[in-house]
Amino acid sequence: MRASQLLIPTMKEDPADADVASHRLMLRAGLIRQVAAGIYTWLPLGVKVLQRIQEIVREELEASNAQEVLMPVVQPASLWKESGRWDEMGSEMARLHDRHDNEFCLSPTQEEVVTDLVRREIQSYKELPRNLYQIQTKFRDEIRPRFGVMRSREFTMKDGYSFHLDQDNFNATYQEMHHCYSRILTRMSLKFRAVDADTGNIGGDNSHEFQVLAESGEDLIAYSTESDYAANVEKATTLFPTERPAPGTAELTRIDTPDAKTIDAVAQLLGADATQCIKTLFVDGVADDDNSEAPAPLVALVLRGDHELNELKTEKLAGVASPLKMADPARIKAAVGAGIGSLGPVGLNTSASLILYVDHSAAQLTDFICGANTDDVHFTGANWARDSALADEQIRDLRNVIEGEPSPDGKGVLAFARGIEVGHIFQLGTKYSDAMNATVLNAEGRQQTLIMGCYGMGITRLVAAIIEQCHDDNGICWPDSVAPADVHILGLNYGKSAEVTAASDRMYDTLRAQGLRVLLDDRKERPGIKFADADLIGIPHRVTIGDRNLKNGEVEYRRRTAADSELMTPDAVLARLTA
Repeated sequence: MRASQLLIPTMKEDPADADVASHRLMLRAGLIRQVAAGIYTWLPLGVKVLQRIQEIVREELEASNAQEVLMPVVQPASLWKESGRWDEMGSEMARLHDRHDNEFCLSPTQEEVVTDLVRREIQSYKELPRNLYQIQTKFRDEIRPRFGVMRSREFTMKDGYSFHLDQDNFNATYQEMHHCYSRILTRMSLKFRAVDADTGNIGGDNSHEFQVLAESGEDLIAYSTESDYAANVEKATTLFPTERPAPGTAELTRIDTPDAKTIDAVAQLLGADATQCIKTLFVDGVADDDNSEAPAPLVALVLRGDHELNELKTEKLAGVASPLKMADPARIKAAVGAGIGSLGPVGLNTSASLILYVDHSAAQLTDFICGANTDDVHFTGANWARDSALADEQIRDLRNVIEGEPSPDGKGVLAFARGIEVGHIFQLGTKYSDAMNATVLNAEGRQQTLIMGCYGMGITRLVAAIIEQCHDDNGICWPDSVAPADVHILGLNYGKSAEVTAASDRMYDTLRAQGLRVLLDDRKERPGIKFADADLIGIPHRVTIGDRNLKNGEVEYRRRTAADSELMTPDAVLARLTA
């Protein structure tokens, strides 16, 4: 590649609308240009990076016995209605009609299409397992596209799906895909964590996110300091006590607490710490389908005063409505006798119309402070064993973890880091195969529903994640495996100096003959511009050829991430780069 013939529109100044390093540097280095909000054109150097990432992904997937297919971007609504997701997807899905008024959508994901393919083409257990993947364009109409290609509306994604007859066979493939994704990210020289995660609107049971560690990451992850445990903070948990606390010694006492409606206000008024207080929140429960006239129950959630409710964990509790919704204050007042700020578990009578859950940490408290279910009154010296009959099944994990708590595996403590989700693998079970009647004949000749797995990886997002982790003040620092070129040759006074021109062309041809990807800066630009652009573009190896060093039979070699350059003979540079 010769720079004079290549579209590389670099920019000297930072774009005003770029909030993160990857967005700023991708624009400045001439990798992308915006067409509309969240929609980008990829320019030659950006395409080279995408291609190299895809090469790694394909190589590792082929090594894992996955087979590449190519599914449509435009999908019929009939398949989505069959799975039940046409209405679930909401406004993120771009919908359209063809000239015959048939409904379609732009693909946000491919579960429906691939399930339809497999149910049509695979009839017998002898054809299983199957692991299919594609690298294809996706469109999701993000309400607020931001951070460049990290959260765009149109993007390139690798999505894969596996089909199995039994759980053990699926488990083996799921583990292999876990290893495959780890190999892919390792080959890209990335620091990452595979974390337990929520399945979101894809559905299914367990899932793991692959998070590239970066301060700009949107996700907060919790990980053990001494083991492999890691989880998205939405799903992270801690080591729970196995025994109930010893009975308390304090006497239950009613105390007036006028105008103290928050934990901080109560703690300050009573000279206590928030950790010795508990708070009681009320959310809507699930209505009884068999009795439409009965109101949905209320669900009381009890946490330690300094802890935060985890909505995803709470939504999964039996009897809790999803999406989670805080109960109407008037309903709470009518049911309990007090308003928000004076609520507590003492004397709270659970029934079909009132469900109670208590977080593990709150269940460990003795002599605690809580609302007395009378406005402007609290209890001190409350104890579970004496004052509230608490069953084991009512004690649940309701909260977000806190940094420094014990890891749930008992090894080390939890630490926090920010991450960029670049991959997500799901155990779908039979969610889609049940809905779409995807079955095969088993060994006994009976129809059996297929077990599915889902494996996604964001190709365009990977470009941004790599840059977020691999850059400095001057520009991008590409890992060798994904760089748009291996070597960047800077010919100073190229075209003006016959010696520099000849030496640059000779180095260019020699390196290319050795199979290296080479970018030759043969532009008629000042040396300062060439050096600045080279730092910005970030190709791993740089060879600078100028008249002064050529007189001594030398050129200048520098690794992009090195502090200093080295003077070497052209043969020594060749040996270094081809070693």
